[in-house]
Amino acid sequence: MAVRLTDEQRALIAKAARRGNNDDIAISVRNLSISFKTDNGKVQAVRGVSFDLHRGETLCIVGESGSGKSVTSKAIMGILSPNAIIEGGEIIYEGEDLLKVSEEEFHRIRGHKIGMIFQDPLSSLNPIVKIGKQIIETMLINSNQLKNHFNELIAEELVAYKNLGAIRDAEITAAKNEYNRVAGECAKEEDGIKDKMAEARSAKNAAEVASLREKLAALTAQNKEKKAAAKAKMNEAILAAKNAYKEQAPGLKAALDKRKAEARIENKQYAEGLRSERDAKLVDLQARREALHITDEAKAQIANYDGLIRKEETAYRFKFVLNFFFNKRKQALRAAHEAKLRELKEERAKYAKAIDALNAEEEAIIEDYNFHVKITKAMARKKAIEVMREVGIPQPEKRFYQYPFEFSGGMRQRIVIAIALIAEPDILICDEPTTALDVTIQAQILELINRLKARHNMSVIFITHDLGVVANMADRVAVMYAGKICEYGTESEIFFDPRHPYTWALLSSIPDIDSKERLEAIPGTPPDMIYPPEGDAFALRNRYALAVDFKYQPPFFKISETHYAATWLEYDGAPDIEPPAIVSTRIYNALKEEEDRNDA
Repeated sequence: MAVRLTDEQRALIAKAARRGNNDDIAISVRNLSISFKTDNGKVQAVRGVSFDLHRGETLCIVGESGSGKSVTSKAIMGILSPNAIIEGGEIIYEGEDLLKVSEEEFHRIRGHKIGMIFQDPLSSLNPIVKIGKQIIETMLINSNQLKNHFNELIAEELVAYKNLGAIRDAEITAAKNEYNRVAGECAKEEDGIKDKMAEARSAKNAAEVASLREKLAALTAQNKEKKAAAKAKMNEAILAAKNAYKEQAPGLKAALDKRKAEARIENKQYAEGLRSERDAKLVDLQARREALHITDEAKAQIANYDGLIRKEETAYRFKFVLNFFFNKRKQALRAAHEAKLRELKEERAKYAKAIDALNAEEEAIIEDYNFHVKITKAMARKKAIEVMREVGIPQPEKRFYQYPFEFSGGMRQRIVIAIALIAEPDILICDEPTTALDVTIQAQILELINRLKARHNMSVIFITHDLGVVANMADRVAVMYAGKICEYGTESEIFFDPRHPYTWALLSSIPDIDSKERLEAIPGTPPDMIYPPEGDAFALRNRYALAVDFKYQPPFFKISETHYAATWLEYDGAPDIEPPAIVSTRIYNALKEEEDRNDA
């Protein structure tokens, strides 16, 4: 149940939730289920996870180690280990399911549109390669921007064509695996009889040997027929897969070739448009540069004054008697000359400043065009140094050529962030990026991520085991336990109106200088996900667990339009249970501070 709050306090929470609401979805995960093959069995790491990441927002995924947080993020990045099995679900990004995208096609997404910061910065960097090279590596690998644009234009048709081949290969592999399974079972049965025959021979039991021989002969004949039938079925399936491929491939290949021809024209038009846009900007810039030549008249005036002074000085030589008058005249002319000279210098300074600005603008126009066409090493280095400076690395020109061991832990993490930001991704996944750092550096990195998110308008998935870390990071929070999301809501709803006992437990374990209550540890350990619990996975560790928690998994109960909790405590008729005192106290204190700020 909820903390007992006043109507005004609940209105305050609802207002904060609405303030963070954004319907523009950057990526959507739907019913994602992932398992891993191990020697001891299949580990069910992620079980039906669903959430939306909204554009320009931070979604924090919180939970203990082993809850499935990192596995979910690696599935989004397409970097699951080979023993991973995707049992089901979808990850929809820009209209396509990332779970169905081939590794080759993932190259246009991973690192460019979706970046990732890993937990340990040292293991994320190559110790024998200078950090500058590691930062620009991604840019140089994909330096031909026109080619990348062309590949994006044909991506849909290319994926459809390649997927057809992948489907054919998968069906052929499945048919062969089925035949091998049948053949293996037959061989296992025959080997079992052969082992018994060997034992009978050792015991010199001729009758048993003869009986087993007859049984083996019958089984061999039977298995021969079984394998022949399985082989025929395999060949039939392989032939059907190949025929289906042959039937559909020409149409998809024709569609791909047609799209390639169209894309070449579109790409050429795109390149011409870029050139035209660049040339138009340069023509306008040149016109503005020519308009700055406004000092010719001033130069002529200065020349005239210089001439007048020389003329008067010449007259002075011949008109000695006018010495007193000439000195005054000379001083007046010289004062006027010096005034005009100062005016000219000021105009020249303004002119030089304006020219420098135009030169910088011209360089930016050309550089922007080149970034859309072909990135050179010099351009990549310049961009890398800008990003290094942006993430707070001092003397980036010098440190560009240093090795990872020459940096502290916090600086190495900044390098990893720079690598993730160099491609300006739409989505940034931070997998516990501050766990290996001390608390002072943690605060700096969190502040940096927030600042970069706002500056680049990124969407962020922030993964952590500490709810305290996300207090100033999250717009929305997903609390995970045993491969499932047990509570989901805006930051204000999770911190001010938590409903799941696991969320209470996480909040109770956060150190707080204002709390006088003793921190509460979560008893027990997470369940073995080879044999996940039948009911609510948290039931064995939950002192508020009901009898139904041990039998049935709770569904999501809707608390508000943005807040959901999977706990039977929200079921109609459930006992009225309040969170631990430490949680209630913190909520009351936080809401009181919020009310005071609003009143002020």
